[in-house]
Amino acid sequence: MSEITPPYAGLEPDVVLTAVESQGYLCNGRLLALNSYENRVYQVGIEDAPNLVVKFYRPERWDDQTILEEHAFSHELLENEIPVAAPLRNENGETLHRHQGYRFAIFDSVGGRHAELDNDEHLRWLGRYMARIHMVGRAQRFQHRPRIEVERMAVQSYQYVLENGFVPKELELAYRSIAEDVVARLQNAFESAYDLSYQRLHGDCHAGNIMWTANGPVFVDLDDCLSGPVIQDLWMLLSGNRNEMEQQLAVLMDGYQQFADFDPFELSLVEPLRALRMMHYSAWLARRWHDPAFLQAFPWFESPRYWEEQILSLREQLAAFDEPVLAMM
Repeated sequence: MSEITPPYAGLEPDVVLTAVESQGYLCNGRLLALNSYENRVYQVGIEDAPNLVVKFYRPERWDDQTILEEHAFSHELLENEIPVAAPLRNENGETLHRHQGYRFAIFDSVGGRHAELDNDEHLRWLGRYMARIHMVGRAQRFQHRPRIEVERMAVQSYQYVLENGFVPKELELAYRSIAEDVVARLQNAFESAYDLSYQRLHGDCHAGNIMWTANGPVFVDLDDCLSGPVIQDLWMLLSGNRNEMEQQLAVLMDGYQQFADFDPFELSLVEPLRALRMMHYSAWLARRWHDPAFLQAFPWFESPRYWEEQILSLREQLAAFDEPVLAMM
C-alpha cells in the first residue's frame, strides 16, 4: 500500500516557479497552494499581469492523449461561448507542458465564489449552461477518456479496498456482502437502460467545481471529464430531501430544456450513480494512500468507524434504489 517515493516528492516551490517561467512568464515569487489532492495546483503571481494557476498532473494517472482530449474539450466549450477554465496555449499552440519530469498546464485564475445551489436564479442559470455543455458534448465522442462503468467504478473499487487490507478484518464480511448486493443492483439498473445514450460530459459537476463571478458561472476542473448519461452532470446539483430535490430539479430543468431535451428515464439512475460515486471514492482514497497529502487530509480513512459508516451508507443506498424515481414537475 506504499511506495518508496511519493508522487510529488520533488515538486518544490522553485520547481513550480521555473516550470511556469519555462512557458515565457515572469513570476514575482508569490505562490499559493490551492485545495487539490489528485493533482497539485498553485496560484502563481506574475510580474505586471494577473495571477495564473498551474496544475501539475498526477504522474501515471492519465496518458498524454487522455489529458489532451480533456484540453481539447475545454477549448471546444470555450469556442462555443461556454464559460470554462481552459488551459492556456503557448506560442506553439501547446497546452500540455513538461518540466523536470512533471506534466503541467497553465490557466487563467478564476475568482468568485462557489455556486449557490439553493438559489433558484443560480440553478436556472446552471441548467441553461449544462444544456449547452451537453449540446457540444454530443457533437463528437471521446476516444481516450473513461466511461461510466459498473465494473470499473464499483466492482474494481470494492475489490481493491478488500484485497489491499483497508477494510478492518472484523468488517470485511459485512462490507463484501453489502458491496456485492449494491453491485448486483447497479448492474441491473444499467442493463435495464439498454438504449441509454452516452456522450461527453464534465463528469464531476458539483458546486465546488463551479465558480460564480460577476458574469455568472465558470466551470472549472474538467480533469474527470468522461462519457456517460447527461444525468451524471445534473444529479450532483440536487440535495436535501425528496421534496427539495424535486423542486430543485424543476428549476434546473426550466433552464436546461430551453436549450436541450432531457429523457426523464435517466432520473432512474440518480441513486445508482450516487452509489457508484460512494464506492469509487473509497477506492480513490485507498489508491492514493501512498501520497502523504492523503494521510494528512483523511486520517480517519483506515479507522473502523469510517468503514462502519460506509457499510451503513451502502445499506441506506440500497434501500434508496427502491424509492420512487424523482418526478419532473
